[in-house]
Amino acid sequence: IICIPSGSTPVERKAIQDAAESAGARRVLLIEEPMAAAIGAGLPVTEPTGSMIVDIGGGTTEVAVISLGGIVFSRSVRVGGDKMDEAIIAYIRRLLNLLIGESSAERIKKTIGSACPPPNGEDGQTMQIKGRDLTTGVPKEITITQRQISESLAEPVAAIIEAVKVTLENTPPELSADIVDKGIMMTGGGSLLKNLDSVLRE
Repeated sequence: IICIPSGSTPVERKAIQDAAESAGARRVLLIEEPMAAAIGAGLPVTEPTGSMIVDIGGGTTEVAVISLGGIVFSRSVRVGGDKMDEAIIAYIRRLLNLLIGESSAERIKKTIGSACPPPNGEDGQTMQIKGRDLTTGVPKEITITQRQISESLAEPVAAIIEAVKVTLENTPPELSADIVDKGIMMTGGGSLLKNLDSVLRE
């Protein structure tokens, strides 16, 4: 069983199937990522009620409304944990003139990353990071703040929120009522980003 993004085209699906078969799989079954995530999260996917899932993976964010064993509406955006890491690298390079690697960016995201800036104009938590100074070319250590990292993540976070809004706008009213009652289930590594749930709630 291979999970595929809900927005993948028939050509992409065929390519995944062919790749798995040429790798030695005798039988290949494809399941859409939000459906797999919903089943894994224990949502009542076969019942006649609406369940909404936001699955934030490494490469994509899948937002879907599921009812009666099928996906009623889904939205797939190519924004996930990797895009968040890239945004942190680009921000630090642009504003602090420091080059850092992907593993450093991921560590920053997990340690002091936040979907919204700290309250009352504070800088929040700080962290020492090492990288290469782009002016001198030599290694350098600097301190970055939670506020700076939340600024760097503003764009990917906004893209995820937009995908959720579009999905809600396209959800039939009777299923919208279920979502109001039950809320939204967040899954995937990217959903562990601090305060992402509260930003989504707002």
